[in-house]
Amino acid sequence: MGLSIRNLSVTIAEAQILSGVSLHVPSHALVGLIGRNGAGKTTFLRSVMGLTYIRAGEMIHDGISLRGVPPYRRAKIGIGYMPEDRRLVPELTVEENVLLPAWATSLSDETDRLRWIYRLLPEVEKFSSRKAIQLSGGQQKLVALARALMVGRSLLLLDEPFEGVAPVLAQRLIEVLVKLKGEGLSILLSESDASHSSRLVDRLYAIERGKIEKA
Repeated sequence: MGLSIRNLSVTIAEAQILSGVSLHVPSHALVGLIGRNGAGKTTFLRSVMGLTYIRAGEMIHDGISLRGVPPYRRAKIGIGYMPEDRRLVPELTVEENVLLPAWATSLSDETDRLRWIYRLLPEVEKFSSRKAIQLSGGQQKLVALARALMVGRSLLLLDEPFEGVAPVLAQRLIEVLVKLKGEGLSILLSESDASHSSRLVDRLYAIERGKIEKA
């Protein structure tokens, strides 16, 4: 079970971005994807979320083929995504941003889910009434993670979660990810280098020029 990708190929504007990428994120595991800027990390994560056209390959999550499944359905089956640039809605409050996936997918237990997120990330509850535009970059990272957790019941995709954050916040994120893994989530996170991943992950992949290389 978990997430299995086999021979994934993606072409954007006639340029080959991913070529024959294969990796596996086992259930209850934390896996790192390491590569410099432009290596294909973001395209890979967006492909798993259904935000990029797949030219070839197979994507299986907990026995379900993701090929042809629209992005909103992927959220419904428990996949949460935290983009590198956070993508918060500036004029909405923190709590409204966190709840957006619940509203978009008609989640039936959004109140219980929000309480669970606040227990996990009490920092987010403290500034829940503030507008997203009023937050620091590090605070926005926490909110983006909280939003991903609203629907990410089985798999989390985290794009550069440690980029641009202070060491104290990076350590806090590590603590949260370890706890989430302990609660049974599968997590795939990307980084430009293994400065955080090497201490954290169960498995490490390296991507270069759109291909998986030995980490």
